Amino acid sequence: MGKQFTIDFIATEQNQLLREAIAIYGISKRALTAIKFDGGEITVNGQEQNVRYPLTIGDLIQIKFPIEPVSDVLSAEFLEDLPIIYEDDALIVLNKPPFMNTIPSREHPTGSVANYLRGYYERQNIASTVHIVTRLDRDTAGLICIAKHRHIHHLMSEMQKQGAIGREYEALVEGHVAQDFQSIIAPIGRKDTSIIEREVRQDGQYAHTDMTVLKRFVYENEQMSHVHLKLYTGRTHQIRVHAASIGHRLVGDELYGGNRTHIAHQALQCVSLTFEHPITKEPLHFTTELLAQFSSICSN
Repeated sequence: MGKQFTIDFIATEQNQLLREAIAIYGISKRALTAIKFDGGEITVNGQEQNVRYPLTIGDLIQIKFPIEPVSDVLSAEFLEDLPIIYEDDALIVLNKPPFMNTIPSREHPTGSVANYLRGYYERQNIASTVHIVTRLDRDTAGLICIAKHRHIHHLMSEMQKQGAIGREYEALVEGHVAQDFQSIIAPIGRKDTSIIEREVRQDGQYAHTDMTVLKRFVYENEQMSHVHLKLYTGRTHQIRVHAASIGHRLVGDELYGGNRTHIAHQALQCVSLTFEHPITKEPLHFTTELLAQFSSICSN
């Protein structure tokens, strides 16, 4: 049995009801029910209290969540150098390499970020299933965020809906992009002839990507552009589809017609994640350097 996830804080208002104080942390009625009946606990100064308890300034409140059942479907695997760049009791941010799924798939049932995190949780005695907040395609490299508890996942999902998680990417695209900056606002939906591919289509979901050209160059007689991309929505294959829709497919993106002569996966990397910590409200900003092969082409 692993350590239970807890939130501790100090009361700052006299006679505020406990339920009002904990509402700041986005705890739903469903979560309160689970805390009450499934092994959790809410205490004030070490004594269990109900949510109608009036607080005194300086009281120490602790919310102890029930231990999460671990998924039987996800197998634990072990990677000695799991590329974690940040970790606390609530979150993990790691730098995913290309050729690694975020979660298992039919084609790649093992070797995913989720499998390795399940193994990491076992070794660290973390009582949780794996909650992916920001997902990347198998061949896309870069930063992803994982919540270490279902309540944190709930809070982060709400932040995503509000556009409060900033994700920025860099990519190589084919050809010289004419505009230095453009907002690509075009709906994306599943292609009728494929269960995998997406396309810009009238009945698709709203999608918004900003593209800024960092450099235009020629590499081995082929025109390329190094671009910075900012996502405002998170549709499947959004960057890949939007880039292809303006005639500039990602280098190496074979699924959408890109050329793999120079790189064996789409030249796309999440280089920045920015958000407010769901518990402490501290601003967090994470960055990573470009992959060596990507950087080598760009520096041509």
